[in-house]
Amino acid sequence: MNEVSSLFVVLMGVGTVFFGLICIIVLSSAMSAVCRSMGGTPAAAPTASAAPAAPNASAAIPNRQAMIAAISAAIAEDLGTDLSGIRVLSVKKL
Repeated sequence: MNEVSSLFVVLMGVGTVFFGLICIIVLSSAMSAVCRSMGGTPAAAPTASAAPAAPNASAAIPNRQAMIAAISAAIAEDLGTDLSGIRVLSVKKL
């Protein structure tokens, strides 16, 4: 049986690693191009000079008590505490 030299083993290992890395780069670039083409054009960011709209009475939250109850239940579930220990002090529309 022929014995494989250590240099050949090292070169094959390094070659395999770099070939794999090149394949990962090519696949990542291809997926990035696909995602960009499917995503469309991003919306333009609002300018800094535009003032935020002030909340008015017509923008009231419908069914406010049910929404606060749902928020409280979700927070209590996440924290693993009792629902009676959760107090919502204010809710603001963002």
